[in-house]
Amino acid sequence: MSAELNFSAMAQGLSLRPARSCDEPCIVRIYRSARPDLLWIDGEADLIEAVQRQQYQVLQIGAGKQYPNAMHFMVEKSGSTVGVVMVDFGHNEVRVIFLAMLPEARGQGYGKVVLQALQQAAQQVRCPLAAVVWHSNGEARKLYQSLGFVQEEAGSMADKLIWYPEASRIMVGAG
Repeated sequence: MSAELNFSAMAQGLSLRPARSCDEPCIVRIYRSARPDLLWIDGEADLIEAVQRQQYQVLQIGAGKQYPNAMHFMVEKSGSTVGVVMVDFGHNEVRVIFLAMLPEARGQGYGKVVLQALQQAAQQVRCPLAAVVWHSNGEARKLYQSLGFVQEEAGSMADKLIWYPEASRIMVGAG
């Protein structure tokens, strides 16, 4: 399916390429920087490091079990990595599992560009685009809502937000 989707010509000169094993250190750095809550742990640096490592493993293992066909992409601008996105093209929805930019690349609209490209992909496959957003991540919530995502499920720590392409709305409502 990914061969049919063109992520090579996104706005702002961004592109996606499949992640490689050599990208792992960069992905870990991005993940850790996207989880400032893990720095609030009252403990020594070694403990914080261990919890960060453990939480990253939980993301990888959990995503692998729940979304075994998930694809990992590096977000690049002019050939340099600026972020990462993990996405799953499932039977009933396209799911953003993880999306984050390097700290120095945040606030430049790159996440919005990636989400808009994923919206186009979801439109192509006529599926809704979904993401889970932590309650503590107000900036991400604002971004998703600005792109037309609505809350579908409320959780104690995070909510599921979803965007429906017009064709999917018609298909879902028909019948």
